[in-house]
Amino acid sequence: MSLVRIPHQLREEELLWGPSRPLETVATYKLANYRGNPIVSSASPAHSSDLGNVMTHKTSRVRSRIAPAGSPSSAARLAHACFNTFLTCSPLRPPTSARLWREHCRQIKRWTPGPATHFVAMPLKRGAKRQLSTSAATSDAQPASKKAKDPLREPHPFYKDAEEHGIVLRKYYPHEMSNDRARAYNDNELPRPIEELTSALADTSTARKGVKVGAAVVHWFKMDLRLSDNTSLRLASERAKDAGVPLIAMYIISPQDFEAHLTAPIRVDFTLRTLEVLKHDLAKLDIPLHIETVDKRRQIPDRIVELMGEWGATHLFANMEYEVDELRREAKLVRTFADKGMSFEAVHDTCVVPPGQLQTGTGKQYAVYTPWYRSWMRHVHENPDRLELFDHPNKNPSSAKERFGNLFASEIPEEIPNKTLSAEEKKRFRGLFPAGEHAARERLNKFCDSSISSYADRRNIPGDNGTSSLSMHLASGTISSRTCVRTARDRNKTKKLDGGNGGIQTWISEVAWRDFYKHVLVHWPYVCMNKPFKPEYANIEWSYEKDDFKAWCEGKTGFPIVDAAMRQMIHVGWMHNRCRMIVASFLCKDLLIDWRMGERFFMEHLVDGDFASNNGGWGFSASVGVDPQPYFRIFNPLLQSEKFDPDGEYIRKWVPELAGVKGKAIHDPYGRGAGPQVKKKGYPEPIVAHKDVRERALTEYKRGLGREDL
Repeated sequence: MSLVRIPHQLREEELLWGPSRPLETVATYKLANYRGNPIVSSASPAHSSDLGNVMTHKTSRVRSRIAPAGSPSSAARLAHACFNTFLTCSPLRPPTSARLWREHCRQIKRWTPGPATHFVAMPLKRGAKRQLSTSAATSDAQPASKKAKDPLREPHPFYKDAEEHGIVLRKYYPHEMSNDRARAYNDNELPRPIEELTSALADTSTARKGVKVGAAVVHWFKMDLRLSDNTSLRLASERAKDAGVPLIAMYIISPQDFEAHLTAPIRVDFTLRTLEVLKHDLAKLDIPLHIETVDKRRQIPDRIVELMGEWGATHLFANMEYEVDELRREAKLVRTFADKGMSFEAVHDTCVVPPGQLQTGTGKQYAVYTPWYRSWMRHVHENPDRLELFDHPNKNPSSAKERFGNLFASEIPEEIPNKTLSAEEKKRFRGLFPAGEHAARERLNKFCDSSISSYADRRNIPGDNGTSSLSMHLASGTISSRTCVRTARDRNKTKKLDGGNGGIQTWISEVAWRDFYKHVLVHWPYVCMNKPFKPEYANIEWSYEKDDFKAWCEGKTGFPIVDAAMRQMIHVGWMHNRCRMIVASFLCKDLLIDWRMGERFFMEHLVDGDFASNNGGWGFSASVGVDPQPYFRIFNPLLQSEKFDPDGEYIRKWVPELAGVKGKAIHDPYGRGAGPQVKKKGYPEPIVAHKDVRERALTEYKRGLGREDL
């Protein structure tokens, strides 16, 4: 191990990643085996003639940069060349700006201790300009003629972490984008997917109006699996009736979409069962439901065009989905249809107020829920038609069965190959979650009759059945948010959204949260691309400790309220909302594990998995999302347990090892004298000490936010 000086005109703090340090400060780097990529070995200047043993990667490139052995500057130039070769060889890309150079230096600090070469920043010559020159810093690493890379196309420096731990599925999606690219959406430098769709609709408006109705009109079901209050379905039905032709309903099963969207097997099963109900209800109206599996998601648009041709149809209707993939697919489909002399109408339906319509006084989009909700209520009061509900579709003419009789025989698969359940799971879940819009309506009426008035007082108690349990129906579209808000409002004596019964007001505001998160997807689309709503929070260095994550997933953390909640989700595919916040905060702040790993785990297990709501909830709990809790607000799992499950009923139900624990010890058995008792039952000790990890979380959040941006 040796000391070598770097005679480069860099401020020592640029090289040593931090506040100004005294000159001659020694920084230790482990320039070996970074992510399995050997780069530099320790070497002594005294043996500089044997340079072949110094480098273990890209040797020839380094040799060409080093002075002849014995020259006065050979050791220093060796160090300089090694450092620049690290920049070239490492998974991080060569810096193209001062802030990226800072990030390269900061990345070096992440290496684990080990055999190292020591570099020392040399004092600058008197009068030398103390500034960072990107071209100078990288001149040895890349040719001078090479163009600087576009920062909007470069991935975030931490992108490999996201891919190595399953956060970004490279089979379907690109690398995690840079913070610059995320901000480009905010600054209107990049078109939002919703703008691509609205532009396509505007550009083809005249052409679509001139399309004559063919042999049928088609409605494309997606996440709107109901007949009642379905905007697109009703519009398609009216167009078919006016033209005197049948209405055909269609649903495309995409295994790759289920995989890419991390859809839980229980959610897929719920969808298939809902399709059975939908098919039966449509048949009563002589409307066929064509169901087809398209193996490759990219082939869906072409297959739809083919089906339209087979049926002689020229008009397709569908309700918009607001995720990035779906908006872009529909924008292309609108133009494709127009080019082929057909019409595709994509309309708003999911939200009470379409995303983007509510703006601040300065014309900007809301980024905080409370003022958005006030604007939402005011808008609905001023536009009561927002809560008008659409009727069922019209019955088809008798000729429908004669011409399209084969479509009535379309079969619904019992399961999807990559999303299967065991026979026991199917039986259990079907008993817990009846599917279809009739079950949804029945559940809503029961909730309004028995629980909505006390919702404000009971909604945070996980052991109490005080919530509506409509989340899976809203996620699958078996009931509309308009129907929920309209029904609740009509139960209120004031017939208003912001007066009367407190429970009704609170529940309506919770339904509105779902609309708010859809609004966020539309205006800040990068949240669909594995980026936090606040891009600067992508600079936090998360942990990816496998054992801790496994303990969290299995409900074996030693924190009873956390373990009870996780086991509930694993067993029934659902978790109380208060518990979702508790376990999310614990994962991100007590364990400091990347929030996106928890976000994915939830989607893979929840029957009500909805990207917008799930992403919004995780962003709130991890303090990285829209309108989040401050990062320094960290849930204490013990206090949360004592406050919301005071008698421990919820814990005892889901953690049988603790069923025999008496009194307050249920919340902290090892800290309150019940350790020997629960240890015999196999219950683990706490995997972390909350007070210690709390300080660690605060430190890491501050460090991440204090970095010059990436």
